[in-house]
Amino acid sequence: MNPLPTPSPIRDMVQARFPDGRAFDAPRGTPLEAFIDAAKLSVNGRIVAALKNGRLRELSHPLREDALLVPVTTADSDGGRIYRRSLCFLMIAAAAEMWPGKIITIQHSMPFGGYYCECSDVHCALPDGLQQLKQRMQALVDADLPIKQVRVPLDEAVELFRQQGDLEKANLFAKRRKDYLTMYELNGVRDYFHGFMVPRTRYLNLFDLRPYKDGFILQFPRRHQPERLQPFEDEPRLARVFQEYDDWLRIIGLPSVAALNEALANGRLQQTILVAEAFHQQQLAQITAEIASRRHEIKLVLISGPTSAGKTTFSKRLSIQLMAQGIFPVAIGMDNYFVDRSLTPRDENGDYDFEALEAVDVPLFRQHLKQLMRGEKIEQPIYNFHTGQREEGPTLQIGSDHVLLIEGIHGLNPKLVEGIAPEAMYRVFISAFTQLNLDKHNRVPTTDTRLLRRIVRDAAHRGYSAADTIARWASVRRGEKRHIFPYQNNANLFFNSALVYEMSAMKRLAEPLLLQVEPGTPERVEANRLLAFLQWFDPIPTEGLELIASDSILREFIGGSILETFEPWRS
Repeated sequence: MNPLPTPSPIRDMVQARFPDGRAFDAPRGTPLEAFIDAAKLSVNGRIVAALKNGRLRELSHPLREDALLVPVTTADSDGGRIYRRSLCFLMIAAAAEMWPGKIITIQHSMPFGGYYCECSDVHCALPDGLQQLKQRMQALVDADLPIKQVRVPLDEAVELFRQQGDLEKANLFAKRRKDYLTMYELNGVRDYFHGFMVPRTRYLNLFDLRPYKDGFILQFPRRHQPERLQPFEDEPRLARVFQEYDDWLRIIGLPSVAALNEALANGRLQQTILVAEAFHQQQLAQITAEIASRRHEIKLVLISGPTSAGKTTFSKRLSIQLMAQGIFPVAIGMDNYFVDRSLTPRDENGDYDFEALEAVDVPLFRQHLKQLMRGEKIEQPIYNFHTGQREEGPTLQIGSDHVLLIEGIHGLNPKLVEGIAPEAMYRVFISAFTQLNLDKHNRVPTTDTRLLRRIVRDAAHRGYSAADTIARWASVRRGEKRHIFPYQNNANLFFNSALVYEMSAMKRLAEPLLLQVEPGTPERVEANRLLAFLQWFDPIPTEGLELIASDSILREFIGGSILETFEPWRS
């Protein structure tokens, strides 16, 4: 029989436990930062937040009950976002002090670790101005100033944004249901940021500023090397994609989420959808025209891109456009060229790594490509996934009006097409490169677009829960960085598959899936983050989804695609 509980005084102390088994006591209300400092944990990167009993919390969060604390570092997804967000606030606070009335806009990310920014006064981005801004940012870091949360009455916050000339924020929050807004304050500057911050400026000592095009780059460390800045790498074609999208948003008058919400409320839903789809059609027409202009030399079209970029729909739409030009694509299934199961490489966990290039019989694949391009006949393999062996398939021969079409993660890897003349190939890299930002200071990461697409598609077509998809996401991203992104610059052209209205379209489908993720799990932390930014998008009514074209890339994820059963000639 268990002993009966006995009365005891209420403790004024709380205990923080760490995964290594150690525990620390402190008075109730002590911030998490104090426990982290006392524990002197050895981690990769710097600790910028913590999971308190499975829930993400700022280091300034007061501990009022016993809890398990798991450090969140700049080597983690959430930690990297917290560092970047806090660094942006540091820059904005320093700029507000130096250049009152000037507005800095954070435009888009750079692959080497940075944000491209623009200032309403072009003189701010000149080398001398940036050097002064960098020195002021460093002075604020050295001063170790607090970054504090402040709860502001909503009408006061909206008026503040209007006075600052930040009408995007003013319009976005004017419709907020709660009568207050939680803002952050640094050195007397107040602003809204979507997500948590570091507690003090001393955490933000790793950054750089450099002029770039009409603005400048705020550089920060990347997750895989959180203690150093990556070398600067210019990406002119990627920059052109961002610039084209930004120009297009300005043309249609949708620079932010607030503008999109207003367009939907004012009866511009159909116009927004049609013009967004026309943007895709323009890109497709350009690619088709380039291939058609070289129809006598191009015999191989290769398409690659990360997960949920829309590769399948893009490939089918491109096939249709080519057929309209009298060019007939023949799709080659790379999966049929897998090596026998016993020869398949294994990953670091000992599992079969079907994403590795070595999982494909590359010499045979190259041989067959060359034979087909010479007009010769080949005997195609068919891979039996049950036995793990290749079997003989039908013969194939193409004519002068055909092109070979290959779509897959290795499509831009030069080893796949070694020995084939470059002029005989046309290569496309497709991804959702851009996304509508919440406002001038709050970006929506483009990776989140693909994650939400995959969550919705996995639930509808593969029977996976949102938790399943989120749990696999880190592994998916590792595979992309290993097999896909290193070769993107081999492409002749980048296709931007983002659609300005898609968050509003997916909101009704994604929110119920995210709310089903079990509380207290790592996947729920990510689900909460996605739910938090989706709240700012007004949803498209269910009947409004019927306005989305049946061949839209978005249909690949939300369902209803007319192209689902369409196939070009397939080997």
